[in-house]
Amino acid sequence: MPSPFTVAMTGQSLIHHDVRTCRDPGFLQIVDVLKKADVAFTNFEGTILGRHGGSPMKGSYFGYSDPFVLDALKQIGFNTLALSNNHAFDLGPPGIMSTLEEVRIHGFLHAGIGLDRDHAATPSAATFGSRHIALLAMDAGPGPRNMYAENARNRRPSRPGVNQLDVTRIFEADQAIFDMLETIQATFQSSKLERANYAQPDDPPILDNDKEVDFYGTIFRRSDANRRVIAIDPESASNQLTAIAKASSRGQFVIAYLHHHHWEPNWRDVPDWVRAFAHACIDAGAHAFVSHGTPVLQPIEIYNRTPVFYGLGNFFFHTEEGETEWSSPDVWKSVVATCIFDPAGSLKIDLLPIVLGGEQLEELDFHQRHLPIAAFGKTGEQIIDDLAKRSAEFGTLIERNGPMGRIHVA
Repeated sequence: MPSPFTVAMTGQSLIHHDVRTCRDPGFLQIVDVLKKADVAFTNFEGTILGRHGGSPMKGSYFGYSDPFVLDALKQIGFNTLALSNNHAFDLGPPGIMSTLEEVRIHGFLHAGIGLDRDHAATPSAATFGSRHIALLAMDAGPGPRNMYAENARNRRPSRPGVNQLDVTRIFEADQAIFDMLETIQATFQSSKLERANYAQPDDPPILDNDKEVDFYGTIFRRSDANRRVIAIDPESASNQLTAIAKASSRGQFVIAYLHHHHWEPNWRDVPDWVRAFAHACIDAGAHAFVSHGTPVLQPIEIYNRTPVFYGLGNFFFHTEEGETEWSSPDVWKSVVATCIFDPAGSLKIDLLPIVLGGEQLEELDFHQRHLPIAAFGKTGEQIIDDLAKRSAEFGTLIERNGPMGRIHVA
């Protein structure tokens, strides 16, 4: 009888410190879970400063990691990394090249960045046990255009970068706000030529109609209500979905990964466009969908018997002094989700609650919370209960046994 196939999903890993010598029992319990899984997955939220060098590409929220962090991730038990995120380009193209080189040396299945657009958009594949795994990883921004990989064309060389899912942010505005925006532009004698002078490479095209206004790089559309809309470029989506379908048709177990920072005002909420795209990925053939970006735990959905992790928050989150915006307790709570795929077709997901730095949050400055620790006390029960309540809105039943959670898909 074939044995079950297990995939352990974790939150994103923004890691700068060497954790290989840590012997905390709560951390070692997590390590044991990862090492027992056939696939242990995280998003490596960063870029490697390696032999290709690189220069800082932004001022704030900049960061790179030394190659030893990949040794640490490997030792912990990870074998699969998504690389498509807002920190992947922090050192520019040289950082992309060093990261690719180092993850290959360390033997990770990886995807999400590449030497050009075709390379970055191609799923990577590997065999774990008896299963052939494919990983497609993408980023939806927002980010500067030059962080995304491009093919060579028209006397322009190729650019190493991130695999992009191209989206546009549009604000729908009622008549009062729309009139106010037009009045502001008229007051400052804004013109198409002036806006073109200040335009950035990733700004939308200059508009010339009475239904939309380009307000200095942001599109506002006349509407009967005020709402924010994220529109996915159809061609970009089609390219990603076609890659998933091709990998699935080859008999590969496909993990589709999305990183984005188009968050809802409440970070814990799932954007409608992400849910629609997750469903599209599964309809195309993905066997699991996972997303990061918002630094908090989001609901879990089972769509067509396939797990959808809308946001697993953080696994490692090594912040810098002064970054006080990460003080919310929600930033430091998550789960490790182990998906157990039975040969007979059933699915079971075990949810291990974790707290970065341990359950006594008030006793440790959040800049010192370097380790995820299994939460087997009251905090762990609260994490599972809260996740169960929010996931129930997506039709997902999570049962709690002590501090552990479980999802059954018959």
